[in-house]
Amino acid sequence: MDTLSLLSKKGVSRRNFLAGAGAIGAASVLAGCANDGTIGINPPSTSSSITDADILNFALNLEYLEANFFLYSATGTGLATSDQGSGAGTVTGGSKVSGLTSQQEDTINELAYAEQQHVRFLQAGLTASGAAYIPMPAIDIVNSFNALATAAGISGGFNPYANYDSWLVGAFVFEDVGVTAYAGAAPLISAAGVAAGLLNDAAGIQAVEAYHAGFIRTELTARAIAAAAAGTSYPYLGYANQISTLRATLGGGNETQLTLPTSTSTPSSIAAANPSTAVGYSRTLDQVLHIVYGTGGGAGVAKGGFFPSGINGAYTVTQS
Repeated sequence: MDTLSLLSKKGVSRRNFLAGAGAIGAASVLAGCANDGTIGINPPSTSSSITDADILNFALNLEYLEANFFLYSATGTGLATSDQGSGAGTVTGGSKVSGLTSQQEDTINELAYAEQQHVRFLQAGLTASGAAYIPMPAIDIVNSFNALATAAGISGGFNPYANYDSWLVGAFVFEDVGVTAYAGAAPLISAAGVAAGLLNDAAGIQAVEAYHAGFIRTELTARAIAAAAAGTSYPYLGYANQISTLRATLGGGNETQLTLPTSTSTPSSIAAANPSTAVGYSRTLDQVLHIVYGTGGGAGVAKGGFFPSGINGAYTVTQS
């Protein structure tokens, strides 16, 4: 944790960053999200005091969410009490995924371990720097999925713990968001944080999230190809694309739909990136909040979706 020990208490500059055009998904972006390819940080009202520690704590909220989803999927229980922080919220829903092969179980266990370690890494880094880390907020990983699926047009309800294919769609919900969130937060890290190695640490976590996202996308595509070869349907790839379309609407575009390769097309899109540059997409903190709260553009949204009581930290309410 030495590289995180010099977190600055100074405010960070609020720079605009190029997010890349050509997002596939919703036909238009809701109010408050730029549609010209340039997306700026929507700072909280106390933007002059936002710190590197605030950025890490924002990320920690997302890691709490991912860790609980994957741990429940793998073991039937979530984060240990010792990993939740003092005054933590409760987790609603979650269960071990049914009908797994040993290989599938090993895969989910590996992802769960990684997300658990991300929680511990961020907590330890904040503690070593002298900053307090936020406790786990209240998290909903059952009703939120049903609401998201309904909004995405997936009929009949959705249970990501029902089987491996459903789990892949549930994991797809989170992993791309995590990758774009870290990419969007990187330009906000202060010079002191960069010098202390904070940017390298954030990039390292983002790399693992990107590996996870690439695996989930590849697995969905591969299973769709196998189903097509067997002459059977595979609705789960379509479900993932419906989720992608909804995320684009809620979170400023920046989505790449999954497609099956054919003799006349390019390979399936296993990475969410600008098609012109192959550079991964970014999202602002505000756009990430709109996705995890399950609401479109508009200021003043403080809770909803996966965080029924809101997230914890300095940046918790949407600004646009």
